[in-house]
Amino acid sequence: MDQVVQLFLDDIGMIRTGRASPGLIESIGVSVYGGTKMKLMELGTTSVDGARSLVFSPWDKSILSEVKNSILKSGSGYNPIVDNDKIRINLPLLTGEERENYIRLLGKKLEAARVMIREARSEERRLIQDQLKEKSISEDDYHLFEEKLQKITDEYVAKLEELSILKEKEIRGE
Repeated sequence: MDQVVQLFLDDIGMIRTGRASPGLIESIGVSVYGGTKMKLMELGTTSVDGARSLVFSPWDKSILSEVKNSILKSGSGYNPIVDNDKIRINLPLLTGEERENYIRLLGKKLEAARVMIREARSEERRLIQDQLKEKSISEDDYHLFEEKLQKITDEYVAKLEELSILKEKEIRGE
């Protein structure tokens, strides 16, 4: 369940909030060195330069054009500008409609994460049920484990919802 929370955090990190964040571009794939597919975070550093500007500094300056083209083709709508040995990305202001679209996307990602948490709970429940069938745990232990499992599941779902609320506030600019 920790992995699901981390995956959710990584996933929502790419949702624009109106402020610049390295997570907006770090997962963009770039084909470099003869076709090897790598993410931007593996090729250099991304820093925030002001509220709406990102700067990507590749470790290998010879890949600047590949990085620029990959950002353009990523579907993000960003317009990268090569600035000496860096790439600068100025983020446009979010419109009200774009904010609402991002909030809907956030809701879909939250529901997908909830489903993954429930799947993890189901897998663990099957293991507990198998132990009961094999008589390696008692009926009382089975019920105790079931209650603990549900409590843990509820805690993780609450954590996801809390993260979602915080992200929604960022998107709304609150």
